[in-house]
Amino acid sequence: MNTVVLVGRVGRDAEVRYFESGKVKANFSLAVNRWDSKTKGEVTDWFNIDVWDKQAEFAGEYIKKGMQIVVEGRINQDKWTDKATGADKERFMIIGNNIRLLGSKRDAEVL
Repeated sequence: MNTVVLVGRVGRDAEVRYFESGKVKANFSLAVNRWDSKTKGEVTDWFNIDVWDKQAEFAGEYIKKGMQIVVEGRINQDKWTDKATGADKERFMIIGNNIRLLGSKRDAEVL
């Protein structure tokens, strides 16, 4: 089963794109902190999040830099060959299917 739940802070406001087909896509970055036992400190992992349709419209209206949110979704992997270098490339992203806002209403108003 390919399921992920991330709790973190938004790194940049959601960018929304509208397609001729009627589909809507939004993307944003999410910073998730974790404890690293080797360095004995907190480490931040960054995730690129894509959401579609109703969740994309929600993200465009409410997802702003600095907000704490929960994203539920799945991990997606893209593979391609770089035309300039011929090197094989890959990237991982999260395809979100549910976003929840965390924190108080006051926190959202400050941002």
